[in-house]
Amino acid sequence: MTTPTDGAALADQVALITGAARRVGAEIARTLHGAGARVMIHHRSSHEAAEALAAELNGRRPGSAATIEADLLSAAAPARLMQGVLEQFGRLDLLVNNASTFYPTPVGKITLAQWEDLMGSNLRAPLFLSQAAAPSLAERRGLILNLVDIHAQRPLRHFPLYSVAKAGLAMLTRALARELAPEVRVNGIAPGPVLWPEHGMDEALKQEIIGKTALKRAGTPRDIARAVLFFAHDAPYVTGQILTVDGGRSL
Repeated sequence: MTTPTDGAALADQVALITGAARRVGAEIARTLHGAGARVMIHHRSSHEAAEALAAELNGRRPGSAATIEADLLSAAAPARLMQGVLEQFGRLDLLVNNASTFYPTPVGKITLAQWEDLMGSNLRAPLFLSQAAAPSLAERRGLILNLVDIHAQRPLRHFPLYSVAKAGLAMLTRALARELAPEVRVNGIAPGPVLWPEHGMDEALKQEIIGKTALKRAGTPRDIARAVLFFAHDAPYVTGQILTVDGGRSL
């Protein structure tokens, strides 16, 4: 379902969204597209979902969406993504670092491979992709948005590597805001309970988490997508900030 937006708010702008084939990333793509942007839909292995989303968006506005496949843990990925978006659309106004790996790593069982995976997808990839995108974004006085997490500040039990990686991403957001100013704004969004893990979660635990929110409900991908649109269109004087979207979970 497409989020209703002002169809001209981001007219002609180009957004690259990582991990955009499904879930929150796909809703971000739909929302930005609904506001007039052209979107590059990155995916690693969700080829069919990415192509279906691009077809859906191109059905509304021909030539406004494309897909690109890349493993963000590859050293060649940042250059590949930037080459792809510039060849397809000729510019870049907005980079959304959404792609993430999430799974438990209890202390005592952590492996080097898990370190490389979780730190790579949640911190290293956003850093090097932002670095590669910075010159093009500077030309457009553009924006980098990082999808952080409320657990960057309050670690999630049994997820120490993930929590540390997101804490690093929060600091990276602030550091890049200083490094890339005044040409490029850099902000973050820290979701709370929005979508449950795909591997499943005990229903009692879900209700416990929801019960700890001030609003007593889970959020939706649209809540995150609307925050992305806020930063892209309505916050030209905001940089180095992380907006918590968690229904009051972190209070």
